[in-house]
Amino acid sequence: MSTVRTWAVALTGVDGHLVEVEADLSNQTPDFRIIGLPDKSLGEAVQRVHNACKNAGLDLPKRKLTVNLSPASLPKHGSSFDLAIAVSALAAGGAISPRAIRQAVHIGELALDGRLRPVPGVLPAVLAAARAGFDTVVVPSANAVEAGLVPGVVVRAASTLAEVAVWHGADVAVPDVESVTIGVVDVPEEEALDLADVAGQTEAVEALVVAAAGGHHMLLSGPPGAGKTMLARRLPGILPALTVDEALDVASIRSLAGQAVDALDRRAPLEAPHHSASVAALVGGGSRAARPGAIARAHRGVLLLDEAAEFSRVALDALRQPLESGSIDVHRSGFTARFPARFQLVMAMNPCPCGQYGVRGGECTCPSLAIRRYAARLSGPLRDRVDIEVHVSRIAAAEAVSDRSTRTTSADAQQRVVSARARAAERWRGTPWRRNADVPGARLRQADVRVAVEARRPLDRALEKGLLTLRGYDRVLRLAWTMADLDEIDRPGLDQVGRALFLKRGYAA
Repeated sequence: MSTVRTWAVALTGVDGHLVEVEADLSNQTPDFRIIGLPDKSLGEAVQRVHNACKNAGLDLPKRKLTVNLSPASLPKHGSSFDLAIAVSALAAGGAISPRAIRQAVHIGELALDGRLRPVPGVLPAVLAAARAGFDTVVVPSANAVEAGLVPGVVVRAASTLAEVAVWHGADVAVPDVESVTIGVVDVPEEEALDLADVAGQTEAVEALVVAAAGGHHMLLSGPPGAGKTMLARRLPGILPALTVDEALDVASIRSLAGQAVDALDRRAPLEAPHHSASVAALVGGGSRAARPGAIARAHRGVLLLDEAAEFSRVALDALRQPLESGSIDVHRSGFTARFPARFQLVMAMNPCPCGQYGVRGGECTCPSLAIRRYAARLSGPLRDRVDIEVHVSRIAAAEAVSDRSTRTTSADAQQRVVSARARAAERWRGTPWRRNADVPGARLRQADVRVAVEARRPLDRALEKGLLTLRGYDRVLRLAWTMADLDEIDRPGLDQVGRALFLKRGYAA
């Protein structure tokens, strides 16, 4: 039997699909063809595999060789299939054992001299292999640490094709060559950001804790220098540590983005794109293989849009779908890639173009029409998806020099957040939800979790007067439940609903 099989992984977004790589020999005019919906870079694997095998001292059979990538209906991109194609072709010619390659997944790009080059997306590929039941994965040496982050998988890292061939029974010398490494950009270590650095702003700090406890989206408005960005950048530091599965999700997205992954970071990520960022930079894109944008890279963390009103209207409206669904779709000709995007949105903006509107002692030079236009840069549907709106004012001199030891620290705030989230997780146990912000409004209005009529009365009046949409009504209910979790009570009362309504709309009940 001349047909042999091994396995590779095709990535569509962060979803990995196992691909059976079949090699078959026939007595026809010598040729080497790859079929099964390969893209152009994958089609060029024929020449890379041919030269790599020759320079590694491994001869391909001089017959017609057909390599099929199955399922053929699945689009396949990139050069990570090179190694699987090479070992299946060599096994078809008898140079290595067909049985040895059948139970392993092979990932890696071949250089013309036979060395293995690292490829992006190794972590989600190995995760897909593990979930499909494979326990052995062969990867380039430069990807070994990243692949080793997946528990329960034996990772065999190789520097050359000859080394892989010897593992599978080939009789060939393994050259002593220098491994291809990943170019790593030195990233300065992030400064530890603590809430205790924030002087004054007691109400804004408490609103930040509420946002963290329930997973709520937030809008901070106020003049320049009031501390909006300072507050927003401290939100990841009070979020609970990621679980192992969540950290693997975040690391997988980083891997797809081409970033080096050498450890599981349990801290919530922070993405803060510049206000000149395009829609593609936020959503993601790529003509051949889809790369995650800032929205996907903020998964399980915080997406900070500083100077939010300076972003293009189209870029801001691109946030609406992922805010509702928790995922982002990148559509390209021939394929659609879906990335997870369950993040907390924090926007910061000035009250007007000059930033002095409504500031005590400030002199606003903006015409009234310009002020209205500036505020309207955030569309109504987008603002309706924001749970908390807080105005941040400049602090007085007495607050600026107050004792730092009396301020809320990130450690204390995180402890409150973890406790509140534990209460919410216990309440929603047996459901798909763990945070209050994720619970559908229809569920919140059911009898077993319905807020009492007396406590709900100001909220009902706001809905009847048109001051709230039904979506806004549900968001206030979610906030009220988060308030109850922070206050360690079983059900929201009038006080919690009133404070939630104030955070959403800016007025008391």
